[in-house]
Amino acid sequence: MKIVIDKNIPFLEEAVKREWQEVEICPMESEEITPSAVRDADVLVVRTRTKIDESLLAGSQVRMVCTATIGFDHIDTAYCEANHIQWMSCPGCNAQAVCDYIEEALDEYLTANFVSGLAAQRSCSEAVLQRSDLSIGVVGVGHVGSLVAQMAERKGLKVLLNDPPKGIGVSLDFIAENSDIITFHVPLIKHKPQTTNSSPLYGVTEGGFKGGSTFHLCDEAFLRKCKPGALIINAARGGVVDEQALLASEHPFILDTWENEPHINLSVLDKAFLVSMHIAGYSVQGKRNASQMCLDAIAELFRLPKIDISEYRYIASTGTSSASIQKGDSAPGWLSRISDSLKKDPTAFESLRRVYPLRGV
Repeated sequence: MKIVIDKNIPFLEEAVKREWQEVEICPMESEEITPSAVRDADVLVVRTRTKIDESLLAGSQVRMVCTATIGFDHIDTAYCEANHIQWMSCPGCNAQAVCDYIEEALDEYLTANFVSGLAAQRSCSEAVLQRSDLSIGVVGVGHVGSLVAQMAERKGLKVLLNDPPKGIGVSLDFIAENSDIITFHVPLIKHKPQTTNSSPLYGVTEGGFKGGSTFHLCDEAFLRKCKPGALIINAARGGVVDEQALLASEHPFILDTWENEPHINLSVLDKAFLVSMHIAGYSVQGKRNASQMCLDAIAELFRLPKIDISEYRYIASTGTSSASIQKGDSAPGWLSRISDSLKKDPTAFESLRRVYPLRGV
């Protein structure tokens, strides 16, 4: 049995080599995962950078594809299902990390702006919020959105929810017209998924926006309905927000996910209040959760012994031939420091993302 993995997914290589000694594991950079590289593989474990479709899988013996991510828009699920290839995503794996990112984004935004005439200093931001009348619209109330809503309530924000698939909350128009801050936490769905597979290995999230699509959910029409100066945050998927519409609007915005990553729009970058390189969910626990979910699914399908990686230590690459424990930056202001680095050298989007020290170490 052979497993090809993206080498930037932690824990997997060590776990397989230690526990499944009869299994061959081949770690690769995402750009090395090519048709010839996967032809004799049984399992692929990838990130969002690997497009899973017929051009990669045709003629291979791949029986299972795991993406160690919440999203799965990089997987041609219809092709996989038509060719009896199991696939899975890891919904909820990094939900707390993304929530922490949104909290940091809010704190930094409030620190730099005035709320009800009072400077929202970090030391008293929650007290200021409790004396204000700010509303936050949370679009998508799944694993991430529900945590964001709880966090925002603790901080004293009035929370408005929108999640049509779950029948939760108010309309999208109401969110636009009544929110001072709007944050998106939906999968990127360009059309309603047609899958009927109910296996727990399948990470399908049904769409319920605009007839099933979440592509450009935040578009020119939506932004026109928003309150003047409303902050837009996207840490979901790039295509959820229409960047050209955002650029043309007068709204401040914070972006972690982008259209056409890693070739990001420099005009959007320049105008953004804060930016990052798709790392909102990059925490040690989030990565551990995803790796564990992938290992569990592989063990189930191939009848292998279960592996528990809860005690495994995180080893991060330092960009050299050596490896050591790297402490991720989680001190107040960490998002501004990331933003400054990316704005200074936007061509380094992918390299900065690849060597980003996971928060929580």
